[in-house]
Amino acid sequence: MTADRDLTARALLAFYQEAGVDALVGETPIDRLAGDLPPTAPQVETAQPSADAGFGEAARPAPARVPELRERPSAAVLSPDAAVMAAREAAKSAGSLADLKAMLERFEGCALRTTATQLVFADGDPRARVMFVGEAPGRDEDIEGLPFVGRSGKLLDRMMAAIGLDRSSAYIANIVPWRPPGNRTPTPQESAICLPFTLRQIELADPDILVCLGGPSAQTLLGVKDGIKRTRGKWFAFHTGTREIRAIATFHPAYLLRSPLEKRFAWRDFLAVKKALDS
Repeated sequence: MTADRDLTARALLAFYQEAGVDALVGETPIDRLAGDLPPTAPQVETAQPSADAGFGEAARPAPARVPELRERPSAAVLSPDAAVMAAREAAKSAGSLADLKAMLERFEGCALRTTATQLVFADGDPRARVMFVGEAPGRDEDIEGLPFVGRSGKLLDRMMAAIGLDRSSAYIANIVPWRPPGNRTPTPQESAICLPFTLRQIELADPDILVCLGGPSAQTLLGVKDGIKRTRGKWFAFHTGTREIRAIATFHPAYLLRSPLEKRFAWRDFLAVKKALDS
């Protein structure tokens, strides 16, 4: 019986970790939808009297503190418009991809950096002719600091290998370089704040072909309104800032893992990419 409880507890903790839970807010569950909440007895630390406290004055208890599993520095408080403007100014001043990465590591305009483990900038060869851009890092990417290294990344590797590519002949990034809590979809606001960095990253890498992986990537970079099923497989003109290149959208590998029947359409898209690279 004890072993079963241990397995159940481990499974629950694994679920919480995958969902992005990283802070302890209490040891006893509370139904916050119920009426009046029961009084709680916070753990109080007794402070010692300070040197300048009056004689005979009782020591005041220190304020209760909620224990956290991981403390992160808070991001600077910027309005969304101010954060976008700050991102634009920082991104356009980057003279190289190394400069851009360093700026992103210092940038405090996106609150996602305070909940993510680390920045996930890019992988592969920035001199490659093709660049893949996804949506945002997941749990595995957040741990390793590289894009597309989990299950969807392994599928992307197989898809690239099918047309003669690998991570030494492609450049891979995301619209948002920090993992959203619980692997949720980045908000339009978060994508807008990170977009100037992504556009500058594309400009500095200067690929011949841009492949948008998934609807959010296509909508953000190509400005399309339709969903990925109506957008995929079509070629678009994309201006990098210095020249016009070809861009195409296809399904995100994570979606293909959930909907394997759609792989046949993604295969057609990758064949179109191969044809464009061979031409």
